[in-house]
Amino acid sequence: MKLRYSPTSPYARKLLVCALERGLDERIERVPTDIGDPNSGLAAQNPLGKVPALVLDDGTVLYDSPVICEYLDSLHGGEPLIPPSGAARWTAKRREALADGILDAAVLRMIETRRRPEELRWPAWDELQGAKMRRGLDALEAEAAAGGLEGGLEGGLDGGLDLGTIAIGCMLGYLDLRFAAEDWRPGHPALAAWYEAFTERPSMQATRPPEGA
Repeated sequence: MKLRYSPTSPYARKLLVCALERGLDERIERVPTDIGDPNSGLAAQNPLGKVPALVLDDGTVLYDSPVICEYLDSLHGGEPLIPPSGAARWTAKRREALADGILDAAVLRMIETRRRPEELRWPAWDELQGAKMRRGLDALEAEAAAGGLEGGLEGGLDGGLDLGTIAIGCMLGYLDLRFAAEDWRPGHPALAAWYEAFTERPSMQATRPPEGA
């Protein structure tokens, strides 16, 4: 399999963490891809022109990250990262959706404030996306503070590993990368404590974005 990805993409990091956690990494050839390069060939494989995109051995292309993660989870015989049924499944999928939604808002803010010419920026739009991020983080703080397998994110290195917690960890890493000046930790002590432990997982360490990216 070939993975079209960017080393700074939190969506790609999510599936790479899944692959490492379940021993699939050696089956994936990583192909760094610049989505802004019209000659990269990405658009011919993913009409949306986005990464990550996973090219299977038979030429089939899967996108985007939730689909790829579910496919990878079907390839191993270990404990599934997406619980097959019941409340645990919907909790994992909901947390993944919340983490990805925070990321969507963060990426829009990054484009608005860093790539758009200053005279064309829309402060109200930036604030709208920032509010989504803050509400999402507050919701995760409430879950982390609640504790327990049902209501919180506890477990860290010793448990609580599923697609939802992986998505949350990768999302928080992206906020540290792109929004370090807006430290999310104050006001979210339980989430920060969980993340401090979770980010020590070898899979998270191995997928850290390059310095200065």
